[in-house]
Amino acid sequence: MSLFELEKTLSFDEYIATFDVERVAKVHDFVDWLAQYQGGLVHNPWGEVNSNLEIVTDGFDAAQVRRENLVAYLLPRLGRAKVFVVAEAVGYQGGRFSGIAITCERMLLDKHKTIRAKDVTPIRLERTSSPTSSLLKGTQQKDGFNEPTDTVVWSAIVEKGIDPYDTLLWNIFPFHPHKDGNPLTNRTPTDKEQQLGWEYTKRLLDLHIELGGVEPLVLAVGQKSADTMGNFGLSAIVLRHPANGGANLYRQGFAEAIDTYLK
Repeated sequence: MSLFELEKTLSFDEYIATFDVERVAKVHDFVDWLAQYQGGLVHNPWGEVNSNLEIVTDGFDAAQVRRENLVAYLLPRLGRAKVFVVAEAVGYQGGRFSGIAITCERMLLDKHKTIRAKDVTPIRLERTSSPTSSLLKGTQQKDGFNEPTDTVVWSAIVEKGIDPYDTLLWNIFPFHPHKDGNPLTNRTPTDKEQQLGWEYTKRLLDLHIELGGVEPLVLAVGQKSADTMGNFGLSAIVLRHPANGGANLYRQGFAEAIDTYLK
């Protein structure tokens, strides 16, 4: 039995108990703070549930599951990660249902073609999208959501031979902005939303340092993310967004940044 197979038998609570109590409390406080946000045409994955799209059964709170997913993701990375990859906003095929930035459900369920669940956390996490919702496509009902950008970002990490636990993925606006009347869409966050998002990003970076981390290499997925961080004095290396034919350029830029700044 591999270490991953052994650790998969741990419950969330058992896994959390392997970490320092103070660390756990600080990460929980951060995630609980995220859960409080509400905004127009914005879904908060950690504080809100859409019963038309998500699992709704006794004893299952989709927002709580996503909070636990994020806590499990952050705990081993904060204070350790050398690279922060910061995209623009949560997408409906990614963090909207997984609760983890730039990470889709199929990765959590070990149903992704290239990224293993153990790369995300040592314990298997749960999906929250409904396998019976008529608003989901057949493959989404069966295997959960898959997001192309998430695949490119994670694959670049794995292909470069970087330990996934030395990287932390985030969004400058850490919630899901969507178009009016259609929650299964993405829209560009407004300037105000991006500025508001900086508060959460800054707190995450501060928490990383509080927990013993060094200043990370910050890579921005796209110009908007870089511009927002730059407006607040944080210089980030801009990578070509993987969308619209930019996947190879993203991988190339990621590899070059790693080679240049993490020798």
